[in-house]
Amino acid sequence: MIMKHLVLFFMLVASTFTIANAQSKDQLLTDWRRAKNYTKSYLDAMPDNGYGFKPTPEMRTFAAQMLHLADANYTFAAAASGKPNPLGKNPDEKTVAQTKESTIKAVLDSYDFVINTIQGMTNEQLTEVIKFAGRDLSKTVILNKAFEHQTHHRGQTVVYLRLKGVTPPEEMLF
Repeated sequence: MIMKHLVLFFMLVASTFTIANAQSKDQLLTDWRRAKNYTKSYLDAMPDNGYGFKPTPEMRTFAAQMLHLADANYTFAAAASGKPNPLGKNPDEKTVAQTKESTIKAVLDSYDFVINTIQGMTNEQLTEVIKFAGRDLSKTVILNKAFEHQTHHRGQTVVYLRLKGVTPPEEMLF
């Protein structure tokens, strides 16, 4: 009788853990889809002639800032999935024309790569711990670090937009 209760208890704990991870995967997908739309609103807001704009000589152009964001999206998602980085050793920041059309395509493609990567992973894979940047991290943590990185660089472009006389898009928390 005690054994039966223990088995039921462990099954309940295991199913609760699985459900929690499934919600985590769903939340990752929701957040990345929202981030893609939010970033697109920034890309759309910048006029064509603003893509080569640098607030100061030592800063990246608006396009380079967004392409850097895209490069990191690929790097983090490839590491989390174990798949090769589609860019190989040719980062978008160095190879994509810094036009509005080319930049938007490259950046949105990077979000699609992250979203498709997450969709293709199981809950168990998302909890796996791997070596990344010299640390033992779960794949979910790596994807969250990618999210933090893209948020950081998108946020930096507020200054670019303001200096070009553009009101940045409204915040999209949900």
